Amino acid sequence: MRRSDLALAGLVVAGLFAAVAAAPARAAVDPAPVVAAERAFAADGLALGIRDSFLKHSAPEAIVLQPEPMLAKAAFAAAQPKGPPLVWWPLWAGIARSGDLGFTTGPYSYDGKLTAYYFTVWARQPDGGWKWLFDGGPPSDPTGAAPQGSPVAYARLSARKAGSPAKAMAEVSRAEAALAAAAKTDAKAAYLAVAADDGRIVGSKAPPPGDRAALEAELATRPAAIAFSPLGGSASSAGDLAWTYGSARWTRDGQDRRGHYVRVWRNDVGGWRLLFDELLPTPVKS
Repeated sequence: MRRSDLALAGLVVAGLFAAVAAAPARAAVDPAPVVAAERAFAADGLALGIRDSFLKHSAPEAIVLQPEPMLAKAAFAAAQPKGPPLVWWPLWAGIARSGDLGFTTGPYSYDGKLTAYYFTVWARQPDGGWKWLFDGGPPSDPTGAAPQGSPVAYARLSARKAGSPAKAMAEVSRAEAALAAAAKTDAKAAYLAVAADDGRIVGSKAPPPGDRAALEAELATRPAAIAFSPLGGSASSAGDLAWTYGSARWTRDGQDRRGHYVRVWRNDVGGWRLLFDELLPTPVKS
């Protein structure tokens, strides 16, 4: 090779290194925007009152359980504009790799009394802002929970992407069907087969589980057999995170009971795993 060719090659290589060095680093994906949205929502809860803050921050398709699923806009439209202060703060959060679907959960107090835990699913809107898709949490004991303003723990990001929301929901639907089939005879085993190693399963009055042993203890409080029926949900644009909800039926103390489940599924190395699950019984009429 001539020296002129060597010099030209050197310039090309130097230019490539310079371009790489000059290229901006890709921002890490973390749930910070979801946490910020939740905190803004909570701040408005005090400034605007429960009704107006919930209406302001909900997506058009957002739902709540009243006790059946219904659009949040309709549920809160008839609510009183003010009321006792409702205070809540996130302590655990997760987000999709595409940065457009996430969740947070943490304790809340009502009228100055530490009460239970909330759970919120969030979706990024076309304008870049965030609105919630579902809001409603379990009666988990908040005693000893970290105080307001504490650092938020982040769930691990997914390992795989399905590539599209439609493909993700098709895969998640199959995972839900398998879970439902197994739960008809052994709910605990059905959940343990799909629960992520860092997953949280809640629904009782016990504190949210922080390890596998506590998760298994939580499952022991559930009925031995549960019949699940899916109702809806959505997935991230990357197809790596999805949330679902549906109805549930079981028998306890010889009585037929019913309620709803809400879940977050994450696309892990071994396939879709349950990152979050809450079972919310319908109140029994007296």
